[in-house]
Amino acid sequence: MKRIREDKDSTETAVLRVLSDILLALNSSDIAVLTLLDLSAAFDSVDHVTLLQRLRTSYGLGGSVFACFASYLSNRTQCVRLPSTTSTESAVLYGVPQVSVLGPILFLLYTADLLRLVQRHQLHPHAYADDTQIYGSCHLSMADVLQQRLSDCIDDVALWMMSNRLQLNMLRLRFCGAHLHVANNRFQPVLCVSAALLCFLSLPFVILESI
Repeated sequence: MKRIREDKDSTETAVLRVLSDILLALNSSDIAVLTLLDLSAAFDSVDHVTLLQRLRTSYGLGGSVFACFASYLSNRTQCVRLPSTTSTESAVLYGVPQVSVLGPILFLLYTADLLRLVQRHQLHPHAYADDTQIYGSCHLSMADVLQQRLSDCIDDVALWMMSNRLQLNMLRLRFCGAHLHVANNRFQPVLCVSAALLCFLSLPFVILESI
């Protein structure tokens, strides 16, 4: 699922949506896992040529509408201005304006294929502007299967990011586990995804960050 900022949308509503989905999943499953992706300079990394190609081929934009988007992204320049001097202007070939209405929308259109990639791994994506979450759930006996799906998904996401000039910050990935069933002893498998560590503990509701 992807969300474009609207008057009633905020980071709070995005968090509530993800939390609601996880709690609903826990009603019919034993465990749930949430992965929070972190992108470095996400809005600044959007390739204009690739974005315009996707607007034309994936979304069917053409004519004056496509020309409007092309004009919006083309012939942009940037410079550094100090009180006593100004640097030479250079062309801006990447990035969408962050403090704008179109910026987050264009970023979501640019990364829409990423959400479909996550769904192919039988996991659930949620995107709000440049914040992306991946989550899934299963019965306790299927924890190994969920682990493998999540691991494969993160590997494919990293490759997709690289091929689309986006940088996934692997050191700042966050993994959260939730388990609603209390047992006498701790349940461990330990779930290893890349450099992060995710432990399922038998507590009413546990949130763990990567270590």
